[in-house]
Amino acid sequence: MRLDERVTATRVIDEEGRQRVLAVLQATYQREKRWVVDPATQFPPEDLARDDVSWFVVDVRSRPIGVRVRPAGVVRVVYDPPVEAYASYGFAPLDPTLKIEDMIRGSRIAEIGRFAVVPRFRRRLVVAAALMRAAAAETVSRGYTHYLTDVFEDDPHSPYGFHTRVMGFHPVATHEVGELACTSRRITMVLDLKAAYQRLKRRGNWMFRYLTSQWPDALHQRLVA
Repeated sequence: MRLDERVTATRVIDEEGRQRVLAVLQATYQREKRWVVDPATQFPPEDLARDDVSWFVVDVRSRPIGVRVRPAGVVRVVYDPPVEAYASYGFAPLDPTLKIEDMIRGSRIAEIGRFAVVPRFRRRLVVAAALMRAAAAETVSRGYTHYLTDVFEDDPHSPYGFHTRVMGFHPVATHEVGELACTSRRITMVLDLKAAYQRLKRRGNWMFRYLTSQWPDALHQRLVA
């Protein structure tokens, strides 16, 4: 697979970037999925000043490079999400011995979600990879140990396959309700960042190189020990 130099991911820090995020959410969450009435409710302007929420947007530049930039995908990371919100969803553990609330309390958890790629770019795996690269670099640098996420069981464009087969997320529970207007059952998944790093490194494939090639040594050392 040739990694496309025209695909770049950046952390959103201003209103211009927020508008690019909303363009993706409008195309996916509003028009295509009908999960939201107003995409702006997912990323209110005041979130730009929050330290516990990060949005990342992937842009794809057309040829010749730089002529036109299209927002292609987004992802949101919430640091230290409230345990009470998850408990209120009514988890049905896939492993009865696993206590989700205890796991959340015992680790440094970041919730990764609002993962969306506009239809025309869904076949380009590098778009999803670029989102994960940007999000993971910040998450690891902040000292967080696990990702928590939900995906919809019946969504034909669910990132479930990418998350489980490529990144190594493990399904741990299901629940029927959540923030978005979707009747599908939610599958809650967890990713141990250190375990995922070491697993991808052992494989030695393009994904590990792509995700970590720009990391400083200090970031690698967080996940090697």
